[in-house]
Amino acid sequence: MYREQLLQNTVPEIQRTHLANVVLLLKSLGIKNLLEFDFMDPPPQENIQQSLYQLWVLGAIDNTGEITPLGRKMVEFPLDPPLSKMLIVSEQMNCSNEIVTIASMLSVPSIFIRPKGREEESDNAREKLMVPESDHLTLLNVYQQWKSHGFSNDWCNQHFVQAKAMRKVREIRGQLIDIMEKNHMSLLSIGNNTDDVRKAISSSYFHHAARLKGQGEYINLKNGMPCFLHPSSALYGLGYTPEYLVYHELVYTTKEYMQFVTATDPKWLAELGPIFFAIKESHDSRIDKKKKEKSDQMQMKEEMDKKMEEERKEMESTTKHREEQVKKKHRMASVGANEARSKPRKFGL
Repeated sequence: MYREQLLQNTVPEIQRTHLANVVLLLKSLGIKNLLEFDFMDPPPQENIQQSLYQLWVLGAIDNTGEITPLGRKMVEFPLDPPLSKMLIVSEQMNCSNEIVTIASMLSVPSIFIRPKGREEESDNAREKLMVPESDHLTLLNVYQQWKSHGFSNDWCNQHFVQAKAMRKVREIRGQLIDIMEKNHMSLLSIGNNTDDVRKAISSSYFHHAARLKGQGEYINLKNGMPCFLHPSSALYGLGYTPEYLVYHELVYTTKEYMQFVTATDPKWLAELGPIFFAIKESHDSRIDKKKKEKSDQMQMKEEMDKKMEEERKEMESTTKHREEQVKKKHRMASVGANEARSKPRKFGL
């Protein structure tokens, strides 16, 4: 029975994980055609194409698949591409101090604990830390509260927060700040202006946007599918829910839940993600959106193929030119050699 149900070998990680980080790294190393790259365990081509599309949407690569200046900055950070871009953009919005904390908090598993028999007590403690409009701002608030209490383990225990996870967050944050300093990025704080923090978050997650349909139910603007607020969200169960929001990731259980969400402004989505969608198109049918996405992917592939063909022809032309030059030099050398071997002429005859 078990022989029929279990896989004979473990599926290699590269074949079952998100590849955007790997793809961006390979692009930074000058690898042009990833579909023909000699992977030890080749991932599905569809995964590579999806990763290329995501990087294009984020502005990390251009229409021909070449890495952009933004992409070269993003590859410096050991983060998922959306988090890397969020951190880079935050400097322009004067909130890099807040965003580096949020990125660090998102880089560890859940910081909250819910001990058996103390569920209600832990839920109440967590609720006091919540920022109603944003799970990302809630994470920021948790770190700032912990910092204001001297990074205390006792504070963590009182608020049902994992002290070990928070110490890891602090370590990651320090590493990210070191990378920022090496890349001449400033650590700037916006103070109490959380709108700019939410806008910086939206700048990297506009492709993870959803529009309100009903109480707690949203429509994914990317594919038109229904998605729901996760019960652990700071926005869950509120009397008022924002019309638009962005999410960090989707979790599949009985429903498709959005995890780590932040209320956003539709104008921000149109401003920050014009290559992906416009708000006026948000009511398009699911079929139209899929067609547009497919068309964008095909266009990017065609332009990449066209550039590769041009490079191939240029290489062939260069090779042909070099071969002709070599042949010409060989002929000249041969003529000279023949003349040297000929009998000298007798002058005066």
